Amino acid sequence: MRYIVIAGGVMSSVGKGVITASIGKILQQYGYRTTAIKIDPYINVDAGTLRPTEHGEVWVTNDGGEIDQDLGTYERFLGTEISKRNNITTGQIYLSVIERERKGEYLGKTVQFIPHIVEEIKSRVKEAGKGYDFVLVEIGGTIGDYENIPYLFAMKSLERELGKKSVIYVLITYLPIPDHIREMKTKPSQQAIKLLAEHGIFPDLILCRGKIPLDEIRKKKIETYANIEAEHVISAPDVSTIYQVPLNLEQEELGKKIFKIFELHPISKPDWSEWEKLVEVILSPSKILRVGIIGKYVDVGDFSLPDSYTSINQALAHAACHLGMGVEIQWVDAKSLEGEGGIEKIREYDGIIVPGGFGATGVEGKIAAIRFAREEGIPYLGLCYGLQWAVVEFARTICGIKTAHSSEIDQKTEYPVIDLLPSQREVMSEKRYGGSMRLGDYAALLQKGSQVFQLYEKTGRLAKDGERVNALKEKKESQFRLGRLDGEYVILERHRHRYEVSPQFVPLLEKKGLRFTGYHSREDGCNLMEFIELPDHPFFIATQAHPEFKSLLEDPAPLFLGFLQAMIKTS
Repeated sequence: MRYIVIAGGVMSSVGKGVITASIGKILQQYGYRTTAIKIDPYINVDAGTLRPTEHGEVWVTNDGGEIDQDLGTYERFLGTEISKRNNITTGQIYLSVIERERKGEYLGKTVQFIPHIVEEIKSRVKEAGKGYDFVLVEIGGTIGDYENIPYLFAMKSLERELGKKSVIYVLITYLPIPDHIREMKTKPSQQAIKLLAEHGIFPDLILCRGKIPLDEIRKKKIETYANIEAEHVISAPDVSTIYQVPLNLEQEELGKKIFKIFELHPISKPDWSEWEKLVEVILSPSKILRVGIIGKYVDVGDFSLPDSYTSINQALAHAACHLGMGVEIQWVDAKSLEGEGGIEKIREYDGIIVPGGFGATGVEGKIAAIRFAREEGIPYLGLCYGLQWAVVEFARTICGIKTAHSSEIDQKTEYPVIDLLPSQREVMSEKRYGGSMRLGDYAALLQKGSQVFQLYEKTGRLAKDGERVNALKEKKESQFRLGRLDGEYVILERHRHRYEVSPQFVPLLEKKGLRFTGYHSREDGCNLMEFIELPDHPFFIATQAHPEFKSLLEDPAPLFLGFLQAMIKTS
């Protein structure tokens, strides 16, 4: 294995995740097996308890990890599933060391930062990289952060252990252009280089982020200050779509430069033709479709937060470019739809999405939007929470149960059409909240002939997931996610939720016309509803899963593809 350590200077959120993923994509194109690790220096054990407004979207892995959204970027670029072990947090490191100390596994030794914390970091990095040629290690935050000291020390220790030809460092820095000066400034980057050197680390490559490409004058300054070759100072300007980044880096021959440092050669010749074609459609679509996303986590203070739903953004872009279209996303605060006349703004959109979420804020606005879409024939896609409120709306409006609700919001409701199952209540009573959630991949049996079935079949996902399920049957740890596989048409999607459609209301809902076209069959015989649809509607489909987590630029999620196809027909 060879390691590429990616660190950031000047400020966070300069695109380290996208650049890390892009480097991985380039190495893949040259024939190397590549994976990526994200180090998050916060003390949380994982991202499961973090608010989206605090840290952005919580990404869910196939093996049930609630982690940093950068792993989603890695998966979308590399086209491979990445395990939760590829996300390392300070909380995990210290928790593991303390637990081992309490069990006496250090045999009475004094447990200290050096060597025990450092060795735990190195051990986890090595374990996550097993079986790969290249392991990209992205260190979150910036090199000036105190909490990053253990990780920089551990990477330097890894270099000493394996040798310089096994570890290289990439510094991603930002060059601002102050409005009052209108000149790109290198001083913050020089300070970042100096901070990195204080840890005994000298960058092998420096990627310079900025609004515009790096010019020769600035490039020369950085080359002189960092004492590296000029060709290793690489321009990484802003782009219209993140999928341009690997193409731009290839123009700078980044892949070949990495091989030169490692004294390696390409295994195969890159073929970017399909990727370039899709990027071209994103940049020059034939038509723009307008999508309204009715969410809760859309603003904090004076700023909007599309990062709260970044996977939905990307899934829409993936599906759109395969149809030759572009997507304009409008973020709609669900609370704004609750007032008189607020719902009329829904008419502006070609289709609407109600995404995942938790809590009571904006619930009635979401229900109003769902009803409007159902009655007006506007294409609707519900994701997780969006399925639950679609069921509540149908129960209230069509089934006549005016007080139907979710017990998550109203624990005293007489008609909890969305509720905790008895087994979940038992776990909750013991305050084991994490154990009450469905996290990661779960199998769903699809109803043949349904819209959902047709979408998964046409896109090839039905056959592909069938092969995966057969492979997983042998693994006992996956059995509870597969359930009782007594059906032929099985797909796998990722989940992150606690409440379910109450089985006792399913017969009434079906009698009134709501079709449940997919379900997860648990080993205890209980069926959990996974998909709903309305056959006579242009497109009214919702899922308890998060299909956006499996959407790729080259392989879009089936439901998003069907959603946009319906929008084209009705717009």
